[in-house]
Amino acid sequence: MQATITVTPAQLPELLLHVAVVRPVFLWGAPGIGKSSLVRDFAASLGLECVTLLGTQLAPEDLIGVPELVDGRSRFAPPESIARDEPYCLFLDELNASAPEVQKAFYSLILDRRIGTYELPEGSVVIGAGNRATDNALARPMASALVNRLIHIHLRASADDWLTWAAKNGIHPWVVDYLVQRPDHLWSPPPKTEEPFSSPRAWHMLSDVLHSYGDDLADETLATLAFGTVGAAHASAFRAYVKTVRHAYDLEAVLKGEAPWPRRPEERDLLYFLAEAFRARLVKELPADRRRASRSGRDLGFRAKTLLVELAEISLECAQLVIANDAHGAPALPAWFLVEVGRDVPRLMAARS
Repeated sequence: MQATITVTPAQLPELLLHVAVVRPVFLWGAPGIGKSSLVRDFAASLGLECVTLLGTQLAPEDLIGVPELVDGRSRFAPPESIARDEPYCLFLDELNASAPEVQKAFYSLILDRRIGTYELPEGSVVIGAGNRATDNALARPMASALVNRLIHIHLRASADDWLTWAAKNGIHPWVVDYLVQRPDHLWSPPPKTEEPFSSPRAWHMLSDVLHSYGDDLADETLATLAFGTVGAAHASAFRAYVKTVRHAYDLEAVLKGEAPWPRRPEERDLLYFLAEAFRARLVKELPADRRRASRSGRDLGFRAKTLLVELAEISLECAQLVIANDAHGAPALPAWFLVEVGRDVPRLMAARS
C-alpha cells in the first residue's frame, strides 16, 4: 500500500487516542522504525495491557479456538490470550504477513470485535501493524475485505522524534551526537540483498553493544559492530566520526581554521566524513536567497569557498561531493552559492598555485 500522507512517531499517540478507541487501526511502516514499541506505549498510556499476536506465527484455530461441548451442543472456545474479562489492547503485529486463512479469521474480530460468542470487553482497542511490500519484508496482499475493515495510518521515521526519545533512554552519546549531525542517516530503504540497513532499531542495537564494550573498544571492533548493524555507507561514516571524537578533530575546528583537512592516506575515511558533514552544514545554514542572508550566513559562504579550494587540493572527489546534486538530481545548495563557487574557486586555486 502506498502512502499518501504520513505521520511521525510524535504525532501518532494523539491520532490513536481519537481513532483507535472507536475503530480498528492498521499501522504501515518500514521495518525497525518502532511500530511495535509505539503501540505498547500507547496501550500503557491508556492503562491497558497490550496483548500481541504475531500473524506469522498463527493458525486459524489460534484465533477461533477449538470446539467444546456445552449442554450437549458444540461451540468454539476462544483462546485464553484473547478471551479476557477486562478491556485491553489487542495488537495484531505482522497482520499482513499472515496466511490468507488467518487473515480471514481476523475479520469478525476486527470489524465486530467478536470471536464466536466472545466479545471484546468495552473499552478494548484493536491495532494492527505491518511492513509494506516495497520494504522487501515478508508481506502478503491484504484482501479488500480486510483493507476495508481498518483505518490505515502510514508511519515514517523522524530523526527529531527519535533523538528526543534517545536523550531520555540512555542511547550511547556517540550514536546521538552522530545522528544530530547526520539525521538523514537514521533510516535507509531496506536493500534487496541480505545485508544490514539503517533504522532506529539498528541504531538502538548499535548503542547497546557500544555500552557493553565501553568507549575504549578497538577501531576494528567498532567497525565490526557498525558494519554488522547499520548500512555500509553509514557504518563507514560513523566509524570516521568516532575518530574525530577520539582525536578531538571535528568540522567546527576546520571551519574556524583551528585544524586543516586531514591529508594522510589512512585518514581518507575521516576526510570523507568531514566533507559530508561540511555539505550537511552548508545545506542547513546557507540561506536560499543571498540578499536575506545574515552576517553569519554570508561569512559561512565566504569561508566555504576557501575550504572547498583546500579540500580540492587533497581530494577533488571530496570537493565535488560537497557541491553535488541531491539524490533526485536537483541542486542541494543554494543557486547563488553555486554561482559564486563557479566564479571564485578557479581564481582562488590559481592564487594558491
